[in-house]
Amino acid sequence: MTTLTTPPCAAVVSRLFAEADASDARLQERRAALPPGERTRLMASNADYQALYAGLREFYLAVSRETATLLYMLARSCRATSIVEFGTSFGISALHLAAALRDNGGGRLIGTEFEQAKVAQARANIAEAGLQDLVEIRAGDALETLARDLPGSIDLVLLDGAKSLYTRVLALIEPRLRRGALIVADNADQCAQYVARVRDRASGYVSVPLAEDVELSMRA
Repeated sequence: MTTLTTPPCAAVVSRLFAEADASDARLQERRAALPPGERTRLMASNADYQALYAGLREFYLAVSRETATLLYMLARSCRATSIVEFGTSFGISALHLAAALRDNGGGRLIGTEFEQAKVAQARANIAEAGLQDLVEIRAGDALETLARDLPGSIDLVLLDGAKSLYTRVLALIEPRLRRGALIVADNADQCAQYVARVRDRASGYVSVPLAEDVELSMRA
């Protein structure tokens, strides 16, 4: 048995995924009303990312169940004790990462989330799961919240916020990535610049796509 599959964490995760499913259905209706190409333009826009995500504050925008399980497995297998997450939302991915930290014997997860209401709810969800001692969620723009007070060595990173910021966020934390550190970028297909960066053989990463939209990279 693991922290992820036993109470109280398991019940919180199950509830949040059910809520995320309902949220995704509502979001699909909104996306269907957008003109062709408009969603792609918005997701790729550096200038509009704050307005875009403010307009999506009610939606979960969560990782899939498969990606969430992958996060837990990766954090366990690399024995992570120091994790950074860009884009916490309501805390589904944070719960999987924190559960892995618990099962690894402890550690610290630093998450960051732009929307204040999501920060409050994510903290409540993490506390309900009994994992609050392992998690710090910073409220605000990741370009500011991840520019200070990071661990000297980072084992694993999840990128799941504004896609247009992936390359800039990576640059912030890159000096602290240990050799062999793993970076999981969800919806990486929406940030061609990031994908090109980590797949460049001169970049210092080994990188491979998983499924349709996840990029898994390792600091060489």
